[in-house]
Amino acid sequence: MVRILFAGLFIGLVFSDPSPVQDYCVAVTDSETYIPCKNSSLVTIEDFMFYGLNATAEFNDAGQAIVSVNVNTFPGLRTQGVSLARADYKAGGVAVPHVHPRATEVVWVLEGTFLSGFIDSEDRVFSKVIQKGDVILIPRGLVHFHKNVGDVQGTILGFYNSENAGRSTFRDTIFGCELKEEVSEKDLGLRAEDISKVGGRKLNLCGKG
Repeated sequence: MVRILFAGLFIGLVFSDPSPVQDYCVAVTDSETYIPCKNSSLVTIEDFMFYGLNATAEFNDAGQAIVSVNVNTFPGLRTQGVSLARADYKAGGVAVPHVHPRATEVVWVLEGTFLSGFIDSEDRVFSKVIQKGDVILIPRGLVHFHKNVGDVQGTILGFYNSENAGRSTFRDTIFGCELKEEVSEKDLGLRAEDISKVGGRKLNLCGKG
């Protein structure tokens, strides 16, 4: 019983943002020396404000435009265990299958009609067409996707229980890192030249340059 309780406690500590031990910790982003928190005497209301969710970002090749509000763009979120993102989609635009390794996601449709869903660890697909006002839960760490299946531009908001949920796509993970080609050959059943062709495509699917 003690081992079970210890294991549960360990998992809870490892797989969630730590609880804060102070009211707030505004991240310091302009220091060459790592200082976790801005001096509290210098903190102002502006440290707890973010401006920019009222505008659409630049669309990528998949027809998606993302404004991420995490600790990297909003230092006031440090230690608070939350973040969010606005994603706009052209008609037919998609969020390619991806995972957020550090957070559960709650998706709220602001405008439009989407086919959204996730794939669990038993390869079962859970998907549904959702519309304005609908909310869908994406469990932590599971592959998920969104596609605007309407005729006009759509918008969703994603809320995460982590200050930095992280984001990993299949293409970036397999073809965008230094994974040896012989490993990919065996796993994907592709020839080395095919892998090189896919890996060399300059598609901006993830909001990156």
